[in-house]
Amino acid sequence: MKAVSCLNSTLEVIDLPSPRPAEGQLVLDVLRCGICGTDLHAKDHADELTEMLANVDYTDFVRSDTPVVMGHEFSGVVADRGRKVGKEFAPGTTVVTFPLLRAQGGVHLTGLSPKAPGAYAEQVLAEASMTFVVPNGLDPATAALTEPMAVAYHAIRRSEISRKDVAVVLGCGPVGLAVICQLKARGVGTIVASDFSPGRRALALRCGADIVVDPAVDSPYDAVPAKQRGMTTMPALYELGVGSMEKLRRLPGWSHLYRAVDSLGATAPKRPVIFECVGVPGMIDGVIGAAPLASRIVVVGLCMGVDKFRPAMAIGKEIDIRFVFGYTPLEFRDTLHMLADGKLDASALVTGTVGLDGVETAFQALGDPEKHAKIMIDPASAATAP
Repeated sequence: MKAVSCLNSTLEVIDLPSPRPAEGQLVLDVLRCGICGTDLHAKDHADELTEMLANVDYTDFVRSDTPVVMGHEFSGVVADRGRKVGKEFAPGTTVVTFPLLRAQGGVHLTGLSPKAPGAYAEQVLAEASMTFVVPNGLDPATAALTEPMAVAYHAIRRSEISRKDVAVVLGCGPVGLAVICQLKARGVGTIVASDFSPGRRALALRCGADIVVDPAVDSPYDAVPAKQRGMTTMPALYELGVGSMEKLRRLPGWSHLYRAVDSLGATAPKRPVIFECVGVPGMIDGVIGAAPLASRIVVVGLCMGVDKFRPAMAIGKEIDIRFVFGYTPLEFRDTLHMLADGKLDASALVTGTVGLDGVETAFQALGDPEKHAKIMIDPASAATAP
């Protein structure tokens, strides 16, 4: 079969033996595979990623000196199946797969390990236990968005955002756009999106952002409606505290009233939930410094460099920081069904398609934020440019 191999930052179409399924596994004919930002990082910075994951005892991640077939965002058709695979996965069934594979004595990241070749290929192996039938005739390109949209869904759930909260999304690349789509599906009333790129700001509006901001001109926090903006200075907080107590202490049993109001969450200052989707050094510290008091920051962007921030600033402002990674099998399944049921609209993300011979060109094109968000690979296509 044809596949795209990455070795020493070079992408090349090569011939590989067709995969054969082990017990509990499927062979899929790949319909579509998305190019992920992690793939872009892995092509040129594989060893940095490998070193990071080695700290959590995963030593089989992609390496620059070892050929790997990338691709972990994919849809496909069942072509073959191993023993003990359920009848739901009959040949010809369209599916998507949570990208983990049993191989060579362990479980590996499909498309991000040389031991688990991915879907930049005509065929790919999948675990039946981690595979889900595509419902409602969902088209292959949208089905292949299940994986990146599940990343965003996990981030939204971890944020504990409510419909009444204001969301501020910093960075409108594929990750930020996916987060906006999920926020819209969740019914969040006010979504502010910030990006330097006019093209990405336009896509953010298509994905459901209510307000878009060029951070070179305006602050995304100032764009939040005044009633929902929250406090940005310590003197304002101190004045609120003293002023409120001056009023409360005039009432008999003031502590009981205070306690009742506090139990309802009404004493906490208004604050946005901020999704950091840029992933470059300095972003976290910049957000801590600029965000309103008591803001919650959800870090979704993958920063490859060493970073630092000022703990005293975060402490003084009582900033809540949460880091997110991946998703659960249930979140993956639920994301697929949200796409198939029309509850989640991610149509704006796909901006181009190439065949296997166009993957290198697609990687280059994704370096220009004005032209593309998500480029899909269709192994059956002859297109060499998106």
